[in-house]
Amino acid sequence: MNKKLQLIPVMLCFFAMGFVDLVGIASNYVKADLGLSDASANILPSLVFFWFLIFSIPTGMLMNKIGRKNTVLVSLVITVLSLLLPMFGESYGLMLVSFSLLGIGNAIMQTSLNPLITNIVKGESLASTMTFGQFVKAIASFMAPFIAMWGAKAVLPSFGLEWRLLFPVYMAIGILASVLLLLAPIKREAAPDKASSFADCLKLLGKPIVLFSFLSIVCHVGIDVGTNTTAPKLLMERVGMTLTEAGFATSLYFIFRTIGSLSGSYILSRFSHKKFFFFSLILLALSMCGMIFGNTKAILYLAIAMIGFGNSNLFSIIFSEALLAVPDKKNEVSGLMIMGLFGGTIFPLLMGFASDAVGQVGAVAVMAIGVAYLFFYCPKVSK
Repeated sequence: MNKKLQLIPVMLCFFAMGFVDLVGIASNYVKADLGLSDASANILPSLVFFWFLIFSIPTGMLMNKIGRKNTVLVSLVITVLSLLLPMFGESYGLMLVSFSLLGIGNAIMQTSLNPLITNIVKGESLASTMTFGQFVKAIASFMAPFIAMWGAKAVLPSFGLEWRLLFPVYMAIGILASVLLLLAPIKREAAPDKASSFADCLKLLGKPIVLFSFLSIVCHVGIDVGTNTTAPKLLMERVGMTLTEAGFATSLYFIFRTIGSLSGSYILSRFSHKKFFFFSLILLALSMCGMIFGNTKAILYLAIAMIGFGNSNLFSIIFSEALLAVPDKKNEVSGLMIMGLFGGTIFPLLMGFASDAVGQVGAVAVMAIGVAYLFFYCPKVSK
């Protein structure tokens, strides 16, 4: 099969990977439905990303045994199950179980899907291909708030699910992705001569570029999930919007993240990764200023859009830097990098406590710390 055709089911899996970003808008609706505090509501997205800490390295070891493609298929089955549960209710306990399964499935998927690309694409094209995958993932991300909003307003037939309509819609796409990947003739990678242990994987953090990349993934994902959950609250606090109106902020973020990923797949294939990384960080720094000091809808929307564009390509650059630095340990390095998505647990929890204490400006200040660290990482980007 032509390599471009092989990428089609893989890219649909990237779309399924984007399902995890529904947790931002979903946690806001759960908060409104159940009358939760910011700290309690933020447990939901934090719980999703907690499982990246637990499952990422074991998934790297699992890939060595059953192959990358089969590991992605396992992740899709768990993801589909997680999307089935909310159709039976919206209690806090049920949502905790659903979001936990979504996090477990996504941890396995992100650990195995990115290395699976290397079975098809080699060398310097890796970063641009991964960025295109992030573009496809972002489409699913920005669709989620619209589907939830349409269901809440009964613009689409919601079958009594209201905002939870997004779960069966995404579940159907997840089933399609599973079938197409199962049928795709992607050649399995060679099994390693010696299986790595958990300790062997952790020892890779002793390599400075791997450690710095891991911490950069923590910050990148913390900013991503933090914006996803905080942007609507910021507009509600500063401008007085309702939750349904403010939900557009999440879509705006993902729209510009999608635009950034699409343009980034072209830019990264032709221009300096380091310069583009630095340009992205300038946008993030300006956006943090806008979110801290902005008091009008226009300024806040502009800041949210800049975060979306600025944060859209960082993951692919950081991830590819780590993979290319240790080419004989791609599965293990992938597990470590995806474990860094645990930042999606750390940041929302800290932001929840900060916003309960001093308002949403406290949440933004936590994200700004992550941006500061990424400036430290920038000089380490090799190209």
